[in-house]
Amino acid sequence: MSKAEVLMTLLPPLYENVLEMQLLTETEGVELDKLTVGLESVLDQFYPESATWALERYERDLQIPTNQAKPDDQRRSVIISKMRGSGKVSGSMLKNVAQAYESGGIDVSVDSGEYRILIRFIDTWGLPPNLDDLKSAIEDIKPAHMTVEYRLRYLTIVEVESMTLDEIEQTRQDKFAGGGA
Repeated sequence: MSKAEVLMTLLPPLYENVLEMQLLTETEGVELDKLTVGLESVLDQFYPESATWALERYERDLQIPTNQAKPDDQRRSVIISKMRGSGKVSGSMLKNVAQAYESGGIDVSVDSGEYRILIRFIDTWGLPPNLDDLKSAIEDIKPAHMTVEYRLRYLTIVEVESMTLDEIEQTRQDKFAGGGA
């Protein structure tokens, strides 16, 4: 229901057939619709998950270099990761940061004895689109004495040999559409 219709329902019924009132509520309704859209846009900026024109502000506040050439979803990933990546470093914190970059499953394990962090991509095949940003974020928060190992998922020969042509084509389309496996 548009704002014009809402305004008309708030008026006494005798105004329904008055042309001047119809025009007035239509005009005010259009302006109120614009105001509503503007307010919703401002509210979206309060959360990095839905921000658009405020991304640069988040990046400036978090001291992240702004790169307008990157898609907004990748910029959001960096922002969310930076927000999540403060405090004591733990396996769950590293997983939380890594998950900000990847919509598929990620397994993060910490081997303290070998001073190693293992990040394994479960659902994403090949190189994730934002891997360099993820590496940078992990480097910023991990202890300096620990190394990070990334395990990517590729199709094996056995998997490809057991697939039909339609399944191979679907896998290719998923990969180039940004989807997981």
